[in-house]
Amino acid sequence: MIEITSYESVGKGKYRTTFDTGETCVLYRGEAVRFSISEGAFISEQQFEVLINEVVGKRAKKRALHLLEQMDRSERKLREKLEQGGYPQCCIDDAIEYVKSFHYLDDHRFASTYVRYHQNNLSRQQLSQKLMAKGIGRDDIERALEEEYSADEDEHILKLLAKKHYDPENCDDGEFRRIYQYIMRRGFKSGSILRIMKNYENYL
Repeated sequence: MIEITSYESVGKGKYRTTFDTGETCVLYRGEAVRFSISEGAFISEQQFEVLINEVVGKRAKKRALHLLEQMDRSERKLREKLEQGGYPQCCIDDAIEYVKSFHYLDDHRFASTYVRYHQNNLSRQQLSQKLMAKGIGRDDIERALEEEYSADEDEHILKLLAKKHYDPENCDDGEFRRIYQYIMRRGFKSGSILRIMKNYENYL
């Protein structure tokens, strides 16, 4: 038999439930009543397997599908959302494999779409950094950049210089460094920035 060691309300008819197996999950009141869940009570191993795999696990899969319908997500971000929902790790793993089996979750596709839609506003380095922050692996990022990135980085730099009202004829050393560093922080290569700043009039 498996003991329920903790059963506490987390609001909206939900209860965080912990078992002596170490598993913790969030149950709706109706689910708890169905399995006679209360603190200090016991359920059989068979009931426990049904509860985790067929009830909570099925709900985790539906939740994963719903989250991906709302917006495309990386695997790491989807895992984080499911963890926030109180699903146990085994259910999260099964839900991830489930959506992957239908190709609803694909980090390479996510990275490719992100590069395609943001390349006109971000440098290659910025795109790479943002995708890494979303949990995309380096191989998927590099492949997506290789396949999708077609933006003209010189054009990006020129737009940033225009935004800063760069005027080489009236720009002292201090202003030159500030503008240079401003563009550097946006992930553009030093050589490209200096080349364009020193030959700015030729690009106008």
